[in-house]
Amino acid sequence: MSEKTSKHKMGLKAKTTLGNIIAYAVIITMCVVWLIPFICIFLESFRMESTMQVGYVIPKEWGLGNYISLLKDTDFLIWYKNTLIIGLAVAVIQTFTVFCVSYTLSRMRFNGRKVLMNISLVLGMFPGFVTVIVLYNILSDLGMTGPGAVPGLILVYTASSGMGFHVAKGFFDTISKSLDEAARVDGASRAQVMFKIILPLTKPIVIYTLLTAFMSPWGDFMFAKYIAHNTSKGMNVAVGLQMLIGSPNSLAANYTKFCAGGVLVAVPITILFMCLQKYYVEGVTGGAVKG
Repeated sequence: MSEKTSKHKMGLKAKTTLGNIIAYAVIITMCVVWLIPFICIFLESFRMESTMQVGYVIPKEWGLGNYISLLKDTDFLIWYKNTLIIGLAVAVIQTFTVFCVSYTLSRMRFNGRKVLMNISLVLGMFPGFVTVIVLYNILSDLGMTGPGAVPGLILVYTASSGMGFHVAKGFFDTISKSLDEAARVDGASRAQVMFKIILPLTKPIVIYTLLTAFMSPWGDFMFAKYIAHNTSKGMNVAVGLQMLIGSPNSLAANYTKFCAGGVLVAVPITILFMCLQKYYVEGVTGGAVKG
């Protein structure tokens, strides 16, 4: 190996190392900036010397009083239960609907298929709040506002589930159709092919759909507040926690309890996401194909 070639390789190695150092430095900086608010909220939730906002982060007196007060003196458990019911129901219904629609559009060819997909894509570009007033009037007539907001929110969140087929359909397109054909030759029905042959192969996209469907209503605020109508029995955690700090006086009295509630809301979904992030990434990348 000549000296010139050796120096060239050393130069490329140095450039690669420098590029990696810069990339990691940028990523670490972004992570720190992103985590600072969450760390502050976490620390504030244990502060006992004052319930107001203060000019420091690390508490002078530590304790679990804010968590105890939140659970005993507010309807947090009701809000949490409502949110959990909505999230689980939406996750199951939406995943089943998306799975069926995606399989149909990926495997079958019928008149109007392309038109249906294009219409769905166009309708998805319109913001959901265009129909808020109409939805509220319909839910109000059905008794699904105020105390009955939970079934109303489930109905709204799952009503257009089939339109979210795009990523899942892309994942189905990567699975060979020869599996379907072989199963059909052996006498399997379409339903048997879908649930017994294809479903076991689509674990990443199923978990991805479950996770995104569960997270969406978990943090919804605007529509949930509109439907709950200031009724604690129909609130989710986002609306309930906002009510705790909705005025200057309540902000001063409940700020640390609000932080404690934020921690209790964030921890389960964070753990869930961290445990399933492998499948989440596989579902996104596997569905990112042209179909």
